[in-house]
Amino acid sequence: MDQGTLTPLLGIGVCVSIQFGAMEWSKRYFGQQNLIHGVGGPNGTILSGPQLVASGVFAGLANGVVSGPVEHIRIRLQTQSATKPLYAGPWDAIRKIYAIKGVAGIYKGQGVTLLRESTGYGIYFWAYEKLMQREMEMKGIRREQVSPAKAVLFGAAAGYALWAVIYPIDMIKSRMQTDGFTPADGQKYKSTLHCVRTVWKTEGISAFTRGLGPTLIRSPFANGATFLGFEMANRLLHSWFQ
Repeated sequence: MDQGTLTPLLGIGVCVSIQFGAMEWSKRYFGQQNLIHGVGGPNGTILSGPQLVASGVFAGLANGVVSGPVEHIRIRLQTQSATKPLYAGPWDAIRKIYAIKGVAGIYKGQGVTLLRESTGYGIYFWAYEKLMQREMEMKGIRREQVSPAKAVLFGAAAGYALWAVIYPIDMIKSRMQTDGFTPADGQKYKSTLHCVRTVWKTEGISAFTRGLGPTLIRSPFANGATFLGFEMANRLLHSWFQ
């Protein structure tokens, strides 16, 4: 298995579960508040834009606790020297980084990771849920009656919205997570803000969108499949427990 592949494979299921679990919990919370205040339709489940954004932000922050170190270790493994690798694998990387820098080392770049996740998932889930609301309202149908093809389409659109907002933040996150831990081992950036200023000064604004094209090509497939899986799983679970 390629270096840096094992770690995200182990963490991806956890991350996706956290994202959608936190999102659904938050949606239920706002739905209960809507019922109390007599808004959001008969069941209170039609959430407002701000409620959807807040739910997505919460999901992103919850997810960031796991995705931050998972992505940090992945990036370290993928960018290390192929001829003289510093780490033998993900667990070796975790052990060595923790021995030198402790928990803070494992969570290097966590501040900008949380900014990326909260901003990105706020937009991501807002876009998807608003498209679902519009489809249900226009056709007068329930959520489970929305076609799987529309779930894929809406997921793809949400993915585009996500990357359009977070790509520059993601670039800075990657720079922070590949940077050295100390000046002795090649540290370039003193902080996230220093990283932004340095990249802007030395590479210009184009550095913040470099590589966006391939990401946008991949995005609709990954996000469309993610939301299709979510909707199908929801329908299956509801059919079991009705």
